[in-house]
Amino acid sequence: MVEQIRKQLRDSAAARWTVMILVSVTMMGGYFMTDIMSPLEGLLCHSTAQGGLGWTSAEYGFYQGAYGYFNVFLLMLFFGGIILDKTGMRFTGLLACVLMIGGGVVKWFAVSEMAPGGETVNILIGKYHPQVLMAALGFAIFGVGNEICGITVTKVLVKWFTGHEMALAMALQVALARLGTAAALSISYPVAKAMGGVSASLMLAVSVLTTGLLCFIVFVVLDRRGDSEADGVESTAQSDDEVFHLRDVVSIISNRGFWLITATCLLFYSGVDPFIKFASKLMVEKYHVGGDWAGMIVSMLPLGAIVFTPIFGAIYDKQGKGLRLMTAGCCLLTFVFLMFSLPVGEVPATAIVLMLLLCLAFSLVPAVMWPSVPKIIPLKQLGTANAIIFWIQNIGLSMVPLLVGWAIDTFGRQTLPGGRVVYDYTLPMAILMAFGIGAIVFTLLLRRQNTLRNYGLDEPNINKGN
Repeated sequence: MVEQIRKQLRDSAAARWTVMILVSVTMMGGYFMTDIMSPLEGLLCHSTAQGGLGWTSAEYGFYQGAYGYFNVFLLMLFFGGIILDKTGMRFTGLLACVLMIGGGVVKWFAVSEMAPGGETVNILIGKYHPQVLMAALGFAIFGVGNEICGITVTKVLVKWFTGHEMALAMALQVALARLGTAAALSISYPVAKAMGGVSASLMLAVSVLTTGLLCFIVFVVLDRRGDSEADGVESTAQSDDEVFHLRDVVSIISNRGFWLITATCLLFYSGVDPFIKFASKLMVEKYHVGGDWAGMIVSMLPLGAIVFTPIFGAIYDKQGKGLRLMTAGCCLLTFVFLMFSLPVGEVPATAIVLMLLLCLAFSLVPAVMWPSVPKIIPLKQLGTANAIIFWIQNIGLSMVPLLVGWAIDTFGRQTLPGGRVVYDYTLPMAILMAFGIGAIVFTLLLRRQNTLRNYGLDEPNINKGN
């Protein structure tokens, strides 16, 4: 009887789409904070005499990589996944929101007028200013909360949309998250210029995160009410077979299909996300775009994803063919980075065309990949499985920006007569292209495994009865 009432609740289109909107706004705030500093690399790296903060490209890369340091090296995301499966979505989501806001406040303090000064500090991997270290600390705390929030939102959507428009719901959630990225890339630089510096943009991002927390609180009320109407809560209504046990971790890590889709995720996002961090300066240095417009061109990537991700998600829901779509997206990603690495067409129009093509890849792969995970992993293990995926993904998010920043400073930095410094992005783009090639290989391996294990990755998501 309980399950029947729950099924009726999930079959309410108004209820499930309201849930999707609420949790998507929460994630949108996270994405806004994640990329709020990306268009500000120039301001951060200008000398203090020029009104900047005096960071080097290596320090900027260290800061951007800090997003995943705690998740990767302290296994915080892995523990977050276990907490999610053991305690439920409501508690875990609220915890994640608090961590996001706390980390955002530390970041804001680090770049404010109250920021710490002093000489560079020597740590294991290099020398960094205290201000950079504090900003990195805040970003690392925020990264824990944002990634745990991501796996929580994914499990929420699987719970509410299984048998319905799951790929479309996940795609729309991703699209709204990209709206946060697009807004950050579009307005961060103008806000900083108009309101006195980098700290103004960070304070705006903290405000957006607070709005996301309020939306998640509303979701908690609705979700608890739905469980109450079913005469139980998540934990008491489940049989022992539906409850997560620590032995389920062994089941997850012994699943070959899980590791193939995890590798695809790692390689795909190791190409795309670091590119976004450095793309604004690429537009200025290689394609001769003005600083005010560089962020706008890069924002085409998430803005286009807002349109195309739901379209590809709807196609997957109705038509299937998920593996073919995923492979096509990885091929397109590789082609775009190849073109970015070549010394041809160095004009703004070329950059715009390549960003449009990258937008298609950026939309296509996530629209298919995330709804494919629940076909490989059962719901009770999904939080931990996604945590492992996100944890491994964070290795790329942490290490690749360091690699790219080092490549730019070591091989791309050139000082012209007169002291003007310019940058060559050939090697960094070639590095990102290599990740795209790797992603193609693993989608092909996943296709073979799908044939052997019959995961149904090429099957539509919508049940014929719905």
